[in-house]
Amino acid sequence: MTHYLYLVRHGEHLDAEHGLEDGPLSPRGRRQAARLADRLSGVPLDAVWHSPLERAAETARAVAERLPSVTPEPSALLFDCIPTGMLPDTPAVYEPFFGSYTAAEIEAGRAQLDDAVAEFLVRKGDTHELLITHNFVIAWFVREVLDAPEWRWMTISQAHCGLTVLGQRPGRPWTLVAHNDLAHLPMELRTGLPESLPV
Repeated sequence: MTHYLYLVRHGEHLDAEHGLEDGPLSPRGRRQAARLADRLSGVPLDAVWHSPLERAAETARAVAERLPSVTPEPSALLFDCIPTGMLPDTPAVYEPFFGSYTAAEIEAGRAQLDDAVAEFLVRKGDTHELLITHNFVIAWFVREVLDAPEWRWMTISQAHCGLTVLGQRPGRPWTLVAHNDLAHLPMELRTGLPESLPV
């Protein structure tokens, strides 16, 4: 009786290379989503939740085409967001990243992800839920399960349509079963990871 959460970053969106924040999936993003759908076709999903942003909603629809028994539902708890600013133990190398975010945006992001953790990281019995969301949201869930320092979400990256799995058995804490599994994606479809990570 294990509760599984399958966390997926949306597919590549069409205007990502031009710096636009949202948009439909690119042709490559649609191929990523189709491969993800094939990968999940044998999973007995009970629910599919997705960020309301277009790139996540379209990825969810691709999965639903192969899993007609589930209807994707949007959740504002899965929006892209920034959950912290600079913290006392955050390495100084990350400080420039936060320059374009306001205190209000960070406060809202933290409140959202606190609510998301309270909503989804709750034992629900023998359940399989898919969350199609964004890189930072998945990083926060992984950090939470590993009980890592809060700033560590910045060091966790997820490729487009990479698959992360969390599981909880009765009487046990949540476990990171798999992170950023890309076995369903050939090399030419593996996008979204930084070429080099900051130290």
